[in-house]
Amino acid sequence: MLAKCQKDVLVGVGLRHQHFADILTSNKAVDFVEVHSENFFSDGGAALSVLRQVREHYPVSLHSTSMGLGSHQNIPIDYLNRLKRLMNDVDPFLMSEHACFTWGQQQGRLIHSGDLLPVAHTHQNLKVICEQINRVQDFLGRHLVIENVSAYVQFDESYLSEAEFLAQVAMLTDARILLDINNIAINSLNFEHGDIELSIAEYINVLPTNSVAQIHLAGATIPQTGMVIDDHACPVTDEVWRGYEQAIKRFGAIPTLVEWDTNLPEWSVLINEAHKARAIAERVLEKQS
Repeated sequence: MLAKCQKDVLVGVGLRHQHFADILTSNKAVDFVEVHSENFFSDGGAALSVLRQVREHYPVSLHSTSMGLGSHQNIPIDYLNRLKRLMNDVDPFLMSEHACFTWGQQQGRLIHSGDLLPVAHTHQNLKVICEQINRVQDFLGRHLVIENVSAYVQFDESYLSEAEFLAQVAMLTDARILLDINNIAINSLNFEHGDIELSIAEYINVLPTNSVAQIHLAGATIPQTGMVIDDHACPVTDEVWRGYEQAIKRFGAIPTLVEWDTNLPEWSVLINEAHKARAIAERVLEKQS
Protein backbone atom coordinates (compact mmCIF):
# COMPACT_ATOMS: atom_id res chain seq x y z
CA MET A 1 0.00 0.00 0.00
CA LEU A 2 2.90 2.32 0.60
CA ALA A 3 4.80 1.46 -2.56
CA LYS A 4 5.86 4.71 -4.22
CA CYS A 5 8.80 6.03 -6.13
CA GLN A 6 11.71 6.48 -3.75
CA LYS A 7 11.79 10.16 -4.63
CA ASP A 8 8.14 10.69 -3.59
CA VAL A 9 7.61 11.68 0.02
CA LEU A 10 4.57 10.29 1.83
CA VAL A 11 2.64 13.03 3.62
CA GLY A 12 0.01 12.47 6.30
CA VAL A 13 -1.92 14.25 9.02
CA GLY A 14 -2.74 13.52 12.61
CA LEU A 15 -6.36 12.34 12.71
CA ARG A 16 -8.44 13.66 15.63
CA HIS A 17 -12.07 12.86 16.35
CA GLN A 18 -13.27 16.30 15.17
CA HIS A 19 -12.21 15.30 11.65
CA PHE A 20 -13.66 11.77 11.57
CA ALA A 21 -16.58 12.78 9.34
CA ASP A 22 -14.30 14.79 7.05
CA ILE A 23 -11.90 11.99 6.30
CA LEU A 24 -14.71 9.54 5.58
CA THR A 25 -16.58 11.90 3.24
CA SER A 26 -13.78 13.87 1.52
CA ASN A 27 -11.65 12.98 -1.46
CA LYS A 28 -8.36 11.36 -0.52
CA ALA A 29 -5.83 14.16 -0.10
CA VAL A 30 -3.08 12.58 2.04
CA ASP A 31 -1.06 9.38 1.92
CA PHE A 32 -1.60 8.21 5.50
CA VAL A 33 -3.00 9.20 8.87
CA GLU A 34 -1.60 8.94 12.36
CA VAL A 35 -3.61 8.40 15.53
CA HIS A 36 -2.78 8.32 19.22
CA SER A 37 -2.84 4.64 20.15
CA GLU A 38 -4.37 5.09 23.60
CA ASN A 39 -7.53 6.69 22.16
CA PHE A 40 -8.41 3.34 20.58
CA PHE A 41 -7.69 0.92 23.43
CA SER A 42 -11.36 0.18 24.13
CA ASP A 43 -12.88 -3.16 23.11
CA GLY A 44 -15.29 -1.42 20.76
CA GLY A 45 -17.14 1.84 20.31
CA ALA A 46 -17.51 4.49 17.65
CA ALA A 47 -13.86 5.64 17.58
CA LEU A 48 -12.48 2.18 16.86
CA SER A 49 -15.21 1.59 14.29
CA VAL A 50 -14.19 4.79 12.48
CA LEU A 51 -10.51 3.83 12.58
CA ARG A 52 -11.32 0.49 10.99
CA GLN A 53 -13.20 2.29 8.21
CA VAL A 54 -10.32 4.73 7.72
CA ARG A 55 -7.88 1.82 7.56
CA GLU A 56 -9.70 0.49 4.51
CA HIS A 57 -8.55 3.57 2.57
CA TYR A 58 -5.43 4.88 4.34
CA PRO A 59 -2.31 3.35 5.87
CA VAL A 60 -2.26 4.10 9.60
CA SER A 61 0.62 5.06 11.88
CA LEU A 62 0.11 4.33 15.60
CA HIS A 63 1.66 7.04 17.76
CA SER A 64 1.77 6.19 21.47
CA THR A 65 2.03 8.78 24.22
CA SER A 66 1.85 6.76 27.46
CA MET A 67 4.36 3.94 27.11
CA GLY A 68 7.13 5.75 28.93
CA LEU A 69 10.14 4.00 27.39
CA GLY A 70 12.55 5.96 29.58
CA SER A 71 10.84 4.85 32.79
CA HIS A 72 12.77 2.82 35.33
CA GLN A 73 9.52 0.96 36.06
CA ASN A 74 8.47 -1.77 33.66
CA ILE A 75 5.65 -0.82 31.31
CA PRO A 76 2.45 -2.51 32.60
CA ILE A 77 1.59 -5.68 30.72
CA ASP A 78 -2.03 -4.56 30.45
CA TYR A 79 -0.89 -1.53 28.44
CA LEU A 80 1.24 -3.67 26.13
CA ASN A 81 -1.57 -6.18 25.60
CA ARG A 82 -3.95 -3.39 24.57
CA LEU A 83 -1.36 -1.92 22.21
CA LYS A 84 -0.69 -5.30 20.63
CA ARG A 85 -4.39 -5.95 20.16
CA LEU A 86 -4.77 -2.58 18.40
CA MET A 87 -1.68 -3.30 16.30
CA ASN A 88 -3.14 -6.62 15.16
CA ASP A 89 -6.44 -4.91 14.38
CA VAL A 90 -5.18 -2.06 12.16
CA ASP A 91 -1.79 -3.40 10.98
CA PRO A 92 0.04 -0.04 11.18
CA PHE A 93 2.92 0.72 8.85
CA LEU A 94 4.72 2.60 11.68
CA MET A 95 4.56 2.43 15.48
CA SER A 96 6.13 5.25 17.43
CA GLU A 97 6.72 6.53 20.96
CA HIS A 98 8.71 9.25 22.71
CA ALA A 99 12.12 9.23 24.37
CA CYS A 100 10.65 10.11 27.76
CA PHE A 101 9.46 8.60 31.02
CA THR A 102 5.93 8.42 32.36
CA TRP A 103 5.82 5.60 34.93
CA GLY A 104 7.05 5.83 38.50
CA GLN A 105 6.23 4.75 42.02
CA GLN A 106 4.70 6.73 44.87
CA GLN A 107 4.26 5.09 48.25
CA GLY A 108 4.78 1.70 46.62
CA ARG A 109 2.09 2.25 43.96
CA LEU A 110 2.72 2.46 40.22
CA ILE A 111 1.57 5.84 38.87
CA HIS A 112 1.50 7.51 35.48
CA SER A 113 2.63 11.11 35.07
CA GLY A 114 0.08 12.05 32.44
CA ASP A 115 2.83 13.86 30.55
CA LEU A 116 5.93 13.24 28.44
CA LEU A 117 8.68 13.82 30.99
CA PRO A 118 12.23 14.21 29.65
CA VAL A 119 15.10 11.98 30.74
CA ALA A 120 18.66 12.99 31.49
CA HIS A 121 20.89 11.84 28.64
CA THR A 122 23.17 9.68 30.75
CA HIS A 123 24.69 6.28 30.07
CA GLN A 124 22.45 4.73 32.74
CA ASN A 125 19.28 6.13 31.15
CA LEU A 126 20.54 5.04 27.74
CA LYS A 127 20.78 1.49 29.10
CA VAL A 128 17.29 1.71 30.61
CA ILE A 129 15.55 3.02 27.50
CA CYS A 130 17.30 0.51 25.25
CA GLU A 131 16.22 -2.34 27.52
CA GLN A 132 12.64 -1.08 27.50
CA ILE A 133 12.60 -0.65 23.72
CA ASN A 134 14.00 -4.13 23.15
CA ARG A 135 11.45 -5.59 25.55
CA VAL A 136 8.57 -3.87 23.76
CA GLN A 137 9.85 -4.73 20.28
CA ASP A 138 10.18 -8.38 21.26
CA PHE A 139 6.66 -8.36 22.71
CA LEU A 140 5.08 -6.70 19.67
CA GLY A 141 7.23 -8.33 17.02
CA ARG A 142 7.67 -4.86 15.48
CA HIS A 143 10.35 -2.20 15.44
CA LEU A 144 9.53 1.13 17.08
CA VAL A 145 10.23 4.66 15.93
CA ILE A 146 11.41 6.92 18.77
CA GLU A 147 10.59 10.65 18.91
CA ASN A 148 12.62 13.49 20.38
CA VAL A 149 10.63 15.54 22.89
CA SER A 150 10.07 19.16 23.81
CA ALA A 151 11.45 19.62 27.32
CA TYR A 152 10.86 22.26 29.97
CA VAL A 153 13.82 21.39 32.19
CA GLN A 154 17.44 20.53 31.48
CA PHE A 155 19.68 18.17 33.40
CA ASP A 156 23.23 19.03 34.43
CA GLU A 157 24.12 15.33 34.49
CA SER A 158 23.45 14.78 30.77
CA TYR A 159 26.64 13.50 29.12
CA LEU A 160 25.12 13.37 25.65
CA SER A 161 23.09 15.78 23.58
CA GLU A 162 19.58 14.59 22.74
CA ALA A 163 20.63 13.89 19.16
CA GLU A 164 23.62 11.84 20.34
CA PHE A 165 21.37 10.01 22.79
CA LEU A 166 18.84 9.09 20.09
CA ALA A 167 21.56 8.07 17.65
CA GLN A 168 22.87 5.65 20.28
CA VAL A 169 19.35 4.36 20.97
CA ALA A 170 18.83 3.64 17.27
CA MET A 171 22.19 1.89 16.95
CA LEU A 172 21.69 -0.30 20.05
CA THR A 173 18.07 -1.34 19.48
CA ASP A 174 17.43 -1.33 15.71
CA ALA A 175 14.66 1.16 16.42
CA ARG A 176 14.65 4.26 14.26
CA ILE A 177 14.04 7.93 14.95
CA LEU A 178 10.94 10.07 14.60
CA LEU A 179 12.39 13.51 14.03
CA ASP A 180 10.06 16.21 15.38
CA ILE A 181 11.32 19.47 13.88
CA ASN A 182 9.05 21.64 16.03
CA ASN A 183 10.36 20.09 19.25
CA ILE A 184 13.90 21.05 18.27
CA ALA A 185 12.68 24.58 17.60
CA ILE A 186 10.97 24.82 21.00
CA ASN A 187 14.02 23.56 22.86
CA SER A 188 16.18 26.03 20.95
CA LEU A 189 13.98 28.92 22.05
CA ASN A 190 13.72 27.73 25.65
CA PHE A 191 17.27 26.58 26.37
CA GLU A 192 19.67 27.44 23.57
CA HIS A 193 20.58 30.50 21.53
CA GLY A 194 17.18 30.72 19.85
CA ASP A 195 18.66 30.40 16.36
CA ILE A 196 16.22 27.71 15.27
CA GLU A 197 17.74 26.96 11.89
CA LEU A 198 21.18 26.55 13.43
CA SER A 199 19.79 24.31 16.19
CA ILE A 200 18.06 22.09 13.62
CA ALA A 201 21.18 21.91 11.46
CA GLU A 202 23.37 20.96 14.44
CA TYR A 203 20.82 18.37 15.56
CA ILE A 204 20.21 16.58 12.28
CA ASN A 205 23.89 16.49 11.35
CA VAL A 206 24.49 14.27 14.40
CA LEU A 207 21.96 11.67 13.21
CA PRO A 208 23.06 8.96 10.76
CA THR A 209 21.35 9.45 7.41
CA ASN A 210 19.64 6.03 7.65
CA SER A 211 18.36 6.50 11.20
CA VAL A 212 15.23 8.59 10.58
CA ALA A 213 11.97 6.82 9.66
CA GLN A 214 9.46 9.65 10.07
CA ILE A 215 9.29 13.43 10.44
CA HIS A 216 6.75 15.42 12.47
CA LEU A 217 5.83 19.02 11.74
CA ALA A 218 3.70 21.25 13.96
CA GLY A 219 3.23 24.80 15.10
CA ALA A 220 3.51 26.29 18.57
CA THR A 221 2.28 29.52 20.05
CA ILE A 222 5.27 31.80 20.72
CA PRO A 223 4.62 34.09 23.71
CA GLN A 224 6.27 37.50 24.00
CA THR A 225 7.85 36.42 27.27
CA GLY A 226 8.23 33.15 29.13
CA MET A 227 8.64 29.54 28.08
CA VAL A 228 7.36 28.21 24.77
CA ILE A 229 4.93 25.31 25.15
CA ASP A 230 4.48 22.63 22.52
CA ASP A 231 0.74 23.22 22.07
CA HIS A 232 0.27 22.19 18.40
CA ALA A 233 -2.22 25.04 18.20
CA CYS A 234 -1.33 26.89 15.00
CA PRO A 235 0.17 26.47 11.53
CA VAL A 236 3.74 25.30 11.07
CA THR A 237 6.09 28.24 11.52
CA ASP A 238 8.44 29.51 8.81
CA GLU A 239 11.48 28.43 10.85
CA VAL A 240 10.16 24.88 11.11
CA TRP A 241 9.42 24.78 7.37
CA ARG A 242 13.02 25.82 6.69
CA GLY A 243 14.20 23.16 9.13
CA TYR A 244 12.09 20.64 7.24
CA GLU A 245 13.94 21.54 4.06
CA GLN A 246 17.21 20.82 5.84
CA ALA A 247 15.91 17.46 7.04
CA ILE A 248 14.72 16.36 3.59
CA LYS A 249 18.08 17.38 2.11
CA ARG A 250 19.86 15.15 4.62
CA PHE A 251 17.51 12.18 5.02
CA GLY A 252 15.64 12.05 1.72
CA ALA A 253 12.00 11.14 1.10
CA ILE A 254 10.96 10.45 4.70
CA PRO A 255 7.24 9.97 5.57
CA THR A 256 6.12 13.31 6.97
CA LEU A 257 3.22 14.09 9.30
CA VAL A 258 1.56 17.39 10.12
CA GLU A 259 0.24 17.52 13.71
CA TRP A 260 -2.47 19.89 14.95
CA ASP A 261 -4.04 19.07 18.33
CA THR A 262 -5.56 22.20 19.88
CA ASN A 263 -7.54 25.03 18.30
CA LEU A 264 -8.22 22.55 15.54
CA PRO A 265 -8.87 24.16 12.15
CA GLU A 266 -11.19 23.08 9.39
CA TRP A 267 -10.14 19.89 7.60
CA SER A 268 -9.25 21.91 4.50
CA VAL A 269 -6.77 24.03 6.48
CA LEU A 270 -5.02 20.94 7.83
CA ILE A 271 -4.90 19.40 4.37
CA ASN A 272 -3.35 22.60 2.99
CA GLU A 273 -0.55 22.26 5.56
CA ALA A 274 0.05 18.73 4.25
CA HIS A 275 0.09 20.03 0.67
CA LYS A 276 2.69 22.62 1.68
CA ALA A 277 4.89 19.88 3.18
CA ARG A 278 4.61 17.87 -0.02
CA ALA A 279 5.50 20.86 -2.19
CA ILE A 280 8.58 21.67 -0.10
CA ALA A 281 9.79 18.08 -0.08
CA GLU A 282 9.25 17.67 -3.83
CA ARG A 283 11.14 20.87 -4.55
CA VAL A 284 14.11 19.78 -2.42
CA LEU A 285 14.16 16.27 -3.87
CA GLU A 286 13.88 17.58 -7.42
CA LYS A 287 16.97 19.74 -6.91
CA GLN A 288 18.87 16.69 -5.67
CA SER A 289 17.89 14.46 -8.59
